[in-house]
Amino acid sequence: LGHLTLLGLKKLVMPWCTDGPDEAEMGGTLEITMSDWADRCHAQGGTVILPHLPNPNGEPAAMIATGRVDAVEFFRHGADYPLWRGMYNHLEYYRYLNGGYRLPLVGGTDKMSSDVPVGLYRTYVYIPPEQDFTYETWCANLAAGRTFMSGGPIISLSVDGHAIGDTVRLSGNGGTVEVEAWAESIFPIHTLQIVQQGHVVAASEDRTGTRRLELKTMIKVDGHTWLAARVSGPDYTNPILHHDAWRRGVMAHTSPVYVACGDDWQLFDQETAQYMLTLIDGSLTYIRELSPRAQPGTVTHHHGEEDHEAYLERPFLEAQAAIHRRMHELGLAV
Repeated sequence: LGHLTLLGLKKLVMPWCTDGPDEAEMGGTLEITMSDWADRCHAQGGTVILPHLPNPNGEPAAMIATGRVDAVEFFRHGADYPLWRGMYNHLEYYRYLNGGYRLPLVGGTDKMSSDVPVGLYRTYVYIPPEQDFTYETWCANLAAGRTFMSGGPIISLSVDGHAIGDTVRLSGNGGTVEVEAWAESIFPIHTLQIVQQGHVVAASEDRTGTRRLELKTMIKVDGHTWLAARVSGPDYTNPILHHDAWRRGVMAHTSPVYVACGDDWQLFDQETAQYMLTLIDGSLTYIRELSPRAQPGTVTHHHGEEDHEAYLERPFLEAQAAIHRRMHELGLAV
């Protein structure tokens, strides 16, 4: 159903894996959901990261719909993959943002072998100067969206003077915002872009490669939206590659700055909602028809409930209800 990274645990969340090969032990059964793991992490004051968005693409949609995810991770951007794979993380991330879900962005190594250096893709978090520099404040500001992820460059973004993770509030139906961004890198960078709801709306380029790029521009806003900055190789989609096993690109990407017009920030995309409902329905079908499970009454499950299937289904049914509720509130057909 997926993978999770749990930060700030005081005690282990067990089991570490479930559902048999190739994620758990031979002959293993589906004992737990990622939502349960996330709930137990949050109960300890921890932080829940969805790594290498979105794969394995079973439960992520349900977790995002129910607010169980504090941040999502990129770990791949490379030109040796077809474009749909090299940009797949991006397209999935933008999809959920356009659906109205606030999702900070982090980077991760996914170190599966010794030829992947720790920190090749990493997370930078801004901690306001009035706060102490501790692991707890780092996690809290990560969850607040004051982040960028990087495979090399340092990147900065502000919108009307507001920092990454902030919400800019405009009166009425919108207006114009001033956007400033810069990036610096020891590796050559070629393209610095401003992305608005998944579309590039401004860019600065150096075709020969440079150590610094910057831009300042005015962007028209006519409704709730989000803006982010990203930097990489030519056209952004063709990065210089690191020499690790994953062949990851030199790049950096910020979390969004959200722009609200008239009232609290909100976005909704019917296509995203249907996509999420389809994934949730597929996961329910997997649980009911394909997942390896012990015969009812033959084992005692850690959750102590008599109906194990009902326990497994619960977070997915909660997610369906949450999406339908949003559609109903917006006056859309369910």
